[in-house]
Amino acid sequence: MKILIVGAGGREHAIAWKMSQNKDVQKIFIAPGNAGAELIEIAENVDLKGIQEYIDFAKKNGIDLTIVGSEELLVQGIVDEFKKNGLKIFGPDKKAAILEGSKAYSKDFMKKYGIKTAIYEIFDNSGKAKEFLNNWKDFPVVIKASGLAAGKGVIIAQNLDEAIKAVEDIMVDEKFGNAGSQVVIEEYLDGVEASILSFTDCNVILPLLSAKDHKKIGENETGLNTGGMGVISPNPYVTDEVFEEFKKNIMAPTLKGIQNEGMDFEGVIFFGLMITKKGVYLLEYNMRLGDPETQAVLPLLETDMVEMIKSAFDKKLSEVKIEWKKQYSCCVVAVAGGYPEKYNKGDKISGLSDIGKNGEILFICGAKKENDDFVTSGGRVLNIVGFGKTLEEAREHAYSSMKKIHFNNMYFRKDIGQIK
Repeated sequence: MKILIVGAGGREHAIAWKMSQNKDVQKIFIAPGNAGAELIEIAENVDLKGIQEYIDFAKKNGIDLTIVGSEELLVQGIVDEFKKNGLKIFGPDKKAAILEGSKAYSKDFMKKYGIKTAIYEIFDNSGKAKEFLNNWKDFPVVIKASGLAAGKGVIIAQNLDEAIKAVEDIMVDEKFGNAGSQVVIEEYLDGVEASILSFTDCNVILPLLSAKDHKKIGENETGLNTGGMGVISPNPYVTDEVFEEFKKNIMAPTLKGIQNEGMDFEGVIFFGLMITKKGVYLLEYNMRLGDPETQAVLPLLETDMVEMIKSAFDKKLSEVKIEWKKQYSCCVVAVAGGYPEKYNKGDKISGLSDIGKNGEILFICGAKKENDDFVTSGGRVLNIVGFGKTLEEAREHAYSSMKKIHFNNMYFRKDIGQIK
């Protein structure tokens, strides 16, 4: 079996790592590539750009399954084009990908199908958005660029001045490009975030183990939003009661909405949740495996992921019984100094060969191989995932390994997984 993974980050390294454990998988291609392929015997990077190049490569190389990590290509319709060419691909079609591609659409979808979410308004005019904010009484308030912004297009404004500036940054100065042509303004929900990745065949949604992401650059959730600074799994705040509420009030109506809207695909739905005193709310959908949630969740998965995906294509996900390791995981992200704004590239990374003494796993995000060395090439550079019978043990293993790694201006949060 030959597999093509579309994407370039730590998520794609983790997917390749997991798929390589199936004895029937003889070759894994990662495009446009991830330096983690160097660490997987059967993996190889290929430099592909654009949907047509992916299709041509899949046909020429007899690819049996393609898995998409890139949200942009999903929104552009890579799944639809692959299917037109008779190629098997795991991901949402264009009609379903808009649940991630447009926050405005997804909020209206939630409202239509009675899915518990924050009160909101949508604006495509900055003047009207500011006028609305001038009458807003209950700060803080959340302002979101509606389109894709690499996980960074959400601003929590503490007062009116910050809110007006956020609208100007997004809509006038186009800080997030076309993603900010529409904004969603919504009430701030006070609580604890949770991420639940799930597989679907559109007959059923099969949730995976819960996770807790840490989005802010600074400790104690301060500073700018990032693509994610670390994750723990399972999420200790997702109790049996919370999970049942999620399934009843969010997962079940989402499935009904997907079916009613004529979405039909095999792929992933990522539920971004907020657990509050007033119940469990849905913040957003992602329509692919999350990053870095994937790096924390997949290593705990005992069930064969290739077989799960095959079951989805056979529309038999309802028959799958998922098994998990009786462990906690803690994924810590090391970033280049200055991220998520300006940061340096090309710095040599040392200490990678010292990782794994206690079963820790290294996933490469924004690094590349130059001669015999790994050097930085992105903002989020690498992940270390530690494991343990307790969350504290998992944290200890992740951080003891992270301390062995060095590159210029390396930064990582010291409080990933600290539960108050």
